[in-house]
Amino acid sequence: MDTLDAIAALAALAQKTRLETFRLLVAHGPEGLAAGEAARLVGVPQNTMSAHLSVLARAGLASGDRQSRTIAYRASLERLRELTVYLVKDCCGGDAALCAPLLADLAPCCAPATKVTPDECAC
Repeated sequence: MDTLDAIAALAALAQKTRLETFRLLVAHGPEGLAAGEAARLVGVPQNTMSAHLSVLARAGLASGDRQSRTIAYRASLERLRELTVYLVKDCCGGDAALCAPLLADLAPCCAPATKVTPDECAC
């Protein structure tokens, strides 16, 4: 990721409805969420949600997949990873002790290899 890509991604997230929508898409994982359902959950008109999803898609943070008459949107976790790495690449001048709290917060709450029910997850 270069500086202009980071600026585009951060600008796309620098609006309340888009940030809320992106977090909603992240929460719904790879199965995604229909644009109309996202609009309902966020509490905005469908045409407004379409505009917000377009901004997120242009920034590479979301993608849509047509499923019959609806479009299911998914967050691009790869793009989020790229942005996060870009922001913390030179964290604390390489001092691991200073970076430890940040890395602990970024670590997944439920390791993929661990068989945990949703009720047991600390997320």
